[in-house]
Amino acid sequence: MTGPRKLLAVCAGLALVLGLVALLSLLVGSARVAPGAIVDLVMGRGPVEGTERVVILGIRLPRIAAAALAGGALAVAGAGFQALTRNPLAEPSVLGVSAGAAFGVVLAQISGLGQGVVEALGLTAFAFAGALVAGVSVYVIAATGRGLPVHTLLLAGVIVGIFFSAAITVLISLVDTNRLGGVIHWLLGNLAPIPAGALGVFAAVTALGLWLVLGKARALNLLALGEEGAQELGVDAERLKRRIFVGSALLTGTVVAFVGPIGFVGLIVPHALRMLVGPDNRVLIPAAALGGGVFLLAADTLARTVVAPAELSVGVITSFCGAPFFIYLLRSRAGRVMP
Repeated sequence: MTGPRKLLAVCAGLALVLGLVALLSLLVGSARVAPGAIVDLVMGRGPVEGTERVVILGIRLPRIAAAALAGGALAVAGAGFQALTRNPLAEPSVLGVSAGAAFGVVLAQISGLGQGVVEALGLTAFAFAGALVAGVSVYVIAATGRGLPVHTLLLAGVIVGIFFSAAITVLISLVDTNRLGGVIHWLLGNLAPIPAGALGVFAAVTALGLWLVLGKARALNLLALGEEGAQELGVDAERLKRRIFVGSALLTGTVVAFVGPIGFVGLIVPHALRMLVGPDNRVLIPAAALGGGVFLLAADTLARTVVAPAELSVGVITSFCGAPFFIYLLRSRAGRVMP
């Protein structure tokens, strides 16, 4: 199958799966809503007021949108970091980038920022700055004349992650006890309904980050040949690395700002899709944007139904999936050499 046809087929298939998972997520939950009532509400024919309207339009639909955006952003960020470092273990949470973004958000939260449109932009800016500082730190620590050795990269990510986690602990100790519960709940990684204005900011910044990474998918394919080989083919390797780094950090920071640090999505989804669709970033990155949404939405649906009416943190579900997957990659040949 040729490139454009393969891309269309893969994206159409994943979009269909995403739609089915979103439909399932609308149907299930601790509050029972008849399927007919859900259709009426989604089509704008439902009652103006009532519990069912609040549950579907005020809670479930915004949560589905947030899950799809966050999952897609994290998967694309993971694919970007992996292509940049030519290492399948590179992922925002493993590299300490998520911890840096979380530090930025906690700093913004104790400064009094909320979730209005302006406040959402402020939270995103703080998270992006933290993610950028963490990512640059890992890169500087791990880089050698021979590239980015896997064990050095992982150790650098662990070190930077520990540092920012300690810094977050210091900030939390300064937070008023009445606000501490909300901060800890957010740090566990939780999807919750986001106000329409803030959700619009989330979508816009995510689209910008996706454009930064996807727009250079072909150049990332050439970078896999090595920096010298890519430059011989007309790729400005340094400029490309800066753009992908900024785009991936922006995607990570945006997700952390709105839903908290959620790990392993950027590890599991790109690697699973790479085995299914191949290493071509022109197909892999758009597929990751949809596949990440599928994965995180399915994880969130499980998190809010498995112990209903209580809820698990979606970050717990992704960590349970990601930890054994990470061990598998680390011990396999794929954990040493990028395909």
